[in-house]
Amino acid sequence: MTPDLILFLALALLAVATAVAMLASRSAVYSALFLVLNLVTVAILYLLLNAAFIAMVQVTVYAGAIMVLFLFVIMLLGSQQAAVGPDLPWQRTVSLVLGAALVALMGYVLLAGSRGTLLTATALLEGFGSPQSVGRVLFSEYMVPFEAVSTLLLAAMVGAIVLTRDERTEGR
Repeated sequence: MTPDLILFLALALLAVATAVAMLASRSAVYSALFLVLNLVTVAILYLLLNAAFIAMVQVTVYAGAIMVLFLFVIMLLGSQQAAVGPDLPWQRTVSLVLGAALVALMGYVLLAGSRGTLLTATALLEGFGSPQSVGRVLFSEYMVPFEAVSTLLLAAMVGAIVLTRDERTEGR
């Protein structure tokens, strides 16, 4: 195994572990912190793919600005502990089957990758991951989804403000 593959596997394991910890955590603040760890790990994976600009945007936008917004909403609404609901009888069986399928798939990828049939290196285009190439693709091919996401974020922000504002019942 090459050092790049070992680093990738360690980071992938860390990303999966932080994602599972985020989902399993009963505290909203701890879940948000595990999400920050996951986002930073994904940014490091982007660095391994020679996409430094996307990695820095990942850290700046998601781990920075969006997580500050999440933590603000958590602190504003309160961080109560999640109640434990009843277990469904089929949950454990489905999770074990899906977990076994994931382990089998990972084993296949690692074994096939060691023979060189599955993991092949491809040459990157000149300027791959640069701000110019990302901006060109974002504002030409993905302009409508980009604007739709910005409208959705604006609507979510207005909705959060409306839901959390105090009703002024005092007569003035």
